[in-house]
Amino acid sequence: MRKVDPRLSEIVDAEALSRELRALADASAERDVRPKLVARLKEVRKEALARAEAMLAVDGSGAACARRLSHLQDVIIRELATIAVERVYRADNPSKGERIAIMAVGGYGRGTLAPGSDVDLLFLLPYKQTAWTESVIEFVLYALWDLRLKVGHATRTVDECIRLARTDMTIRTAVLEARHLWGDAGLADSLLVRFDSEVVKGTAAEFIAAKLAERDERHRRQGRSRYLVEPNVKEGKGGLRDLNTLFWIAKYFYRVRRAGDLVEKGVFTRGEYNLFRKAEDFLWAVRCHMHFLTSKADERLSFDIQREIAVRLGYTSHPGLRDVERFMKHYFLVAKDVGDLTRIFCSALEDEQVKQVTGLNRFLRSMRRRRAALADSTDFVVDHDRITIVDDGVFERDPVNLVRIFHLADKHALAFHPDAMRLIRRSLKLIDHDLREDAEANRLFLEIMTSRREPEIVLRRMSEAGVLGRFVPDFGKVIAMMQFNMYHHYTVDEHLLRCIGILSEIERGDRSDEHPLTTRLVDAIQNRRVLYVSLFLHDIAKGRPEDHSTAGAKVARRLCPRLGLTAAETETVAWLIETHLVMSMTAQSRDLSDPKTIADFARIVQSPERLKLLHILTVCDIKAVGPGVWNGWKAQLLRTLFFETEQVVAGGHTRQSREQRVNDAKAELARALPDWPKAELDAYLERHYPAYWLRVDLERKREHATLIRSADRRRQRLAATAAMLADRDAVCLNVLAPDHPRLLSVVFGCCTAAGANIADAQIFTTTDGLAIDSISLSREFPDDADELRRAERITALIERVVAGKEPMPERPARRVGTVAPAKTFHVEPEVLVDNAASDRFTMLEVSGLDRPGLLYELTRVIADLSLNIASAHIATFGERAVDVFYVTDLMNHKVTNANRQAAIRRRLTAVFEPRPPAAETRPRERRALAAE
Repeated sequence: MRKVDPRLSEIVDAEALSRELRALADASAERDVRPKLVARLKEVRKEALARAEAMLAVDGSGAACARRLSHLQDVIIRELATIAVERVYRADNPSKGERIAIMAVGGYGRGTLAPGSDVDLLFLLPYKQTAWTESVIEFVLYALWDLRLKVGHATRTVDECIRLARTDMTIRTAVLEARHLWGDAGLADSLLVRFDSEVVKGTAAEFIAAKLAERDERHRRQGRSRYLVEPNVKEGKGGLRDLNTLFWIAKYFYRVRRAGDLVEKGVFTRGEYNLFRKAEDFLWAVRCHMHFLTSKADERLSFDIQREIAVRLGYTSHPGLRDVERFMKHYFLVAKDVGDLTRIFCSALEDEQVKQVTGLNRFLRSMRRRRAALADSTDFVVDHDRITIVDDGVFERDPVNLVRIFHLADKHALAFHPDAMRLIRRSLKLIDHDLREDAEANRLFLEIMTSRREPEIVLRRMSEAGVLGRFVPDFGKVIAMMQFNMYHHYTVDEHLLRCIGILSEIERGDRSDEHPLTTRLVDAIQNRRVLYVSLFLHDIAKGRPEDHSTAGAKVARRLCPRLGLTAAETETVAWLIETHLVMSMTAQSRDLSDPKTIADFARIVQSPERLKLLHILTVCDIKAVGPGVWNGWKAQLLRTLFFETEQVVAGGHTRQSREQRVNDAKAELARALPDWPKAELDAYLERHYPAYWLRVDLERKREHATLIRSADRRRQRLAATAAMLADRDAVCLNVLAPDHPRLLSVVFGCCTAAGANIADAQIFTTTDGLAIDSISLSREFPDDADELRRAERITALIERVVAGKEPMPERPARRVGTVAPAKTFHVEPEVLVDNAASDRFTMLEVSGLDRPGLLYELTRVIADLSLNIASAHIATFGERAVDVFYVTDLMNHKVTNANRQAAIRRRLTAVFEPRPPAAETRPRERRALAAE
């Protein structure tokens, strides 16, 4: 009789179930056996899963839950197989070939399962399959499929398993994890013995290299950072698969059966093994809760379930950090622990066991000195291009060495030896107040941060080793801190390190084609270390009750003198941190053609040097937010704001006047349209106001020119086209139409009716009364051709509705696979009515939770309020929409009446209240548009 852990028996009483199922089989006709067994097992499994979920909520142990679920599966398979051979296909005198063993392989072989995991089975035979073994296997498989389980299975002989394992690394890994479930134990033992002697022996280097390569490819597919804010718990970097890889390699090389055996082998210290178990337990808890919550095997910890998982795991809100943010911070810290364990283990193993050479190469290597001295240090040496320690006392003797080793690695372009990294982690307690205040340590750290080589890489290694968070405690507070929104793709610490990396690339000239202005400005600034320190600190106060820009400036004023910055440098850093969001918000949400906008921004910036620094910081900050956040539109807006402000703060002494920049933009477009006759081109260049030339990027100008030229030749004043945006994951609609107060509302309404999500919009008017609008829509399909077909359907709808040929569809199309943001996020709506931002217009700034159809409803309400929209500035920051409209009343005056301002705020705020969307365009609206 199998010995079963009493704790596993809580999930299902195997003995009682066995008696019940055998009695059920005995009382059933042969054809009814499987259906009746399946019906009962469905009930048993449903009850057991409910018990497992309840037990997980009580004890919180994910690993225990995974073992319970595996035990439940073991019981089901054993009972089905036993009934198959003893009741349904009983063989009274089986031959030698009528033997069978069922083995659990893969993750199931480890004895752990999540609620939605695949069940991987190996049906093991001594010889080729017989009719009897085929019947037994089919009975078991069909029953499992009837239970709606996802079953991965293979039927092989021992010889086939060995042969395939030699050539297929996936099969080799599966057999490595094989566990006997039921049937002929001798057959299972034979496989494991032969696998050990005929496959594993002498092939450790091959297996380790394959698993490391497989891991790297998996990380590439999932996203190389472990700090993605919607991580894959199973396959992502720092997830369960990384722990599996670590154990596979250790098990293969050291031939251990349990992770605990690695302590006896000296692979892990007891503390590292405990860290392994804690990380595994936490990740299993998250994964099991995810499967229970969603009732499916979804491995991505998406925004829409993060808060519920946090509640299930018992996290609560603290000042400055919500419950979900505390949970995700813990998640990323665990992912970092997994990375630490796998990096130390795999690097050391690769160094000691994989990189072995034979024959003449080995002889030649032995003739060379393996360790070379460093001319500027007696505490560290170079071992095969990796910096390492001379002995275990280097950090105890001089704690500054905990910073110096990273400085030397940067200076000499060296990687880190596993021995050095392991000792660094064990010496972190030496980083105390005295070391933080040490002038030499701070000098070395500032040189690392401002290195002209690759500071991001060295700072990342400092962070991974635990040094950076202890040497700069404020940075330690934001390690693994996520922001629960759809805008930021990475944790705060990851974002800061990426900012440093992007700045370094720009300074080296690696991004000069993409950022010509920023590259020129980096070379022109007076103090580069001010810029690096500002970027390193600009978000360091996230997660505090106080505004992070204000709190970050306070951190800078305290930390910068410690790093050796002067009082003037410290004040500049503090100012940059305090205002680091201003340039981005001004460029994206204000009318840059309005002199008041430029004057207000210039008063904040005050000097050409600060303008340069703020521009560079803003570019790096936006680019480091995540893929697709930076685009040509934002680049053009920032350039325009820079040049417009430069004229003011430099007293007119600028490289390019506004008129010259407009002329340069026209000349640039002329060069991009070489086939246009000169007369036609000259006429076209006069159809746009100066603001257009300064705010629109070249690609969009070329599309607009083609669209307008085509419409002119057809004698049309209404046309629309679509094009993919090469610089981000989106498609752009270009709409040409007679300008009209309700035009924006109709265009946005058509996009909403088609189920499209508007990410950005640029709205301009030509000198001859036409509106040219560019609407950026979020991608819906992975294939560009499918995306363009969708966009073309939307442009066709816009043309028909604007022309009055058909009404607006009554209800917006439902976007498949889209989770309503309202279910996941909350953004308090705010409406500002500002008459001070412009000398000519009233500015309406509307912010709140983004959703499909929001722009349509906002612009429709503005039209209903009898307001003319002179310009609109549309921006989305993840789930937050920030839409700014410059408006006048019907007499082209500002809105100054207090009662009317209150009505505007009330009506626009009401748009954010939950209610069925109203998408039908009224008849008078259609007639007005058609009349144009």
